[in-house]
Amino acid sequence: MPAGASTRLTLGASQRLKQARDFFRLKAGGRRLARGCLLLNWGGNPPQGVSRLGVVASKSIGNAVVRARAKRLLREAFRLHQHELRVPSEVVLVARNSIANKAFADVDRDYLSAVRAAGLLKQ
Repeated sequence: MPAGASTRLTLGASQRLKQARDFFRLKAGGRRLARGCLLLNWGGNPPQGVSRLGVVASKSIGNAVVRARAKRLLREAFRLHQHELRVPSEVVLVARNSIANKAFADVDRDYLSAVRAAGLLKQ
């Protein structure tokens, strides 16, 4: 992002995938890639033309505190880099067991690695 550009880094309600049918649609028809502590599912362009995110953390990761932290870390990684995506996409991030004790820097590195490998980042 160029200096002085005012790009908002919020993640509003309209940018979140909430309905089960959206998650199932991306799982069935989207593409999937595993990197480090996360699994990246992504699909085509959303109808609103803005990137949308869904986050999943299963009970196998840990108790509610651990799952909530994992989801916060994944949302934050997406939020910070949402404007670096080549085209608006629908993304589902699935936390893997190894995320339980990771710092944000490690999660961010894994997220960038996955998005780069998927070809979603701008050059």
